[in-house]
Amino acid sequence: MSASQTSSYESSDVPTLLVKIFGKDRPGITAGLFDTLAAYSVDVVDIEQVVTRGRMVLCALVTAPSRGLDGDLRATVHSWAESMKMQAEIISGLGDNRPRGLGRSLVTVLGHPLTAEATAAIAARITRAGGNIDRIFRLAKYPVTAVEFAVSGVETETLRTALATEAAALGVDVAVVAAGLHRRAQRLVVMDVDSTLIQDEVIELFAAHAGCEDKVAEVTAAAMRGELDFEQSLHARVALLEGLDASVVDKVRAEVRLTPGARTLIRTLKRLGFQVGVVSGGFTQVTDDLKERLALDFAQANTLEIVDGKLTGKVTGEIVDRAGKARLLRRFAAEAGVPLSQTVAIGDGANDLDMLNAAGLGVAFNAKPVVREAAHTAVNVPFLDTVLYLLGITREEVEAADAHVED
Repeated sequence: MSASQTSSYESSDVPTLLVKIFGKDRPGITAGLFDTLAAYSVDVVDIEQVVTRGRMVLCALVTAPSRGLDGDLRATVHSWAESMKMQAEIISGLGDNRPRGLGRSLVTVLGHPLTAEATAAIAARITRAGGNIDRIFRLAKYPVTAVEFAVSGVETETLRTALATEAAALGVDVAVVAAGLHRRAQRLVVMDVDSTLIQDEVIELFAAHAGCEDKVAEVTAAAMRGELDFEQSLHARVALLEGLDASVVDKVRAEVRLTPGARTLIRTLKRLGFQVGVVSGGFTQVTDDLKERLALDFAQANTLEIVDGKLTGKVTGEIVDRAGKARLLRRFAAEAGVPLSQTVAIGDGANDLDMLNAAGLGVAFNAKPVVREAAHTAVNVPFLDTVLYLLGITREEVEAADAHVED
């Protein structure tokens, strides 16, 4: 198609027909419609097709036929549709779809379940913010329902702010990201470990073997709320482990529970060519094992000092704290040859905030309130693979890839 043809279709004075076919889905409907239209030498301007629970809606925007053939085209299309036990509607108009407004975003809504009330409220809030919903697409039906809205006409930050309060009140997760090529280009994902990649707080697992889990848990909770300096709290907690036999390391590794969806998330990202790493305020004695088990590309954490088969109650080397996590994200990105704008960071605690804010997309996963408020987006369902939906990856695509490997 030439540039002049393209511009003429967009012109508001060029006659076009919107042909809508709806009814029970079956093979051959799309081919049959366009075979019917081909007899009138019309050009296709736009096509949209949706199938929901076996019912199809097929819309074709085409140029109007030659003068005098409009009525014949309509009669022929209606006759064909009736022969296929479908219904047809044909609407005359001028030009193509109106151009989308500036400020384009993708709004992913996660519900468990996703109620009609929540959907109505989100859609109404988009409208009040000045946005227009251009397209809606379901990304997943389980373990959560995930729906993506393509929105134009309002800046991403404005829309994100407008929807954040609404989402919290409705009990659904709403992620708002800018639309564009950069979303498809994100190539590095870095995760926190404790209460993100895994369900546990590793130091509390060690503390259970030392008989001091209550004391450690108190300090951990205060640190994650941002009430204590992380490095000080780390030293205070590790000191309580002094004298613990090093054989406990293997026991703790065996006790670690991956977050539901963790393997699916990593496996899918790796198939897509992403590099995946972890940074942790926990310990290399566990993260090194996770790196090997999950085929991670990067892993960095603190190291428990062990002397003569006993934990000394100290850590060695550079401390991985809040600033350290952001620094490691930048280092991993440089080593992977990926700009920060194409990185994703996932975490739950206050010590993850610098990393979340440094990444192209920061995801607060079942996070503390202070983290949810500061991150780009939040996920509050217990399935780590829901992060895939924020990247536009559907559940069907994940399952198809798994089935292909199994075959």
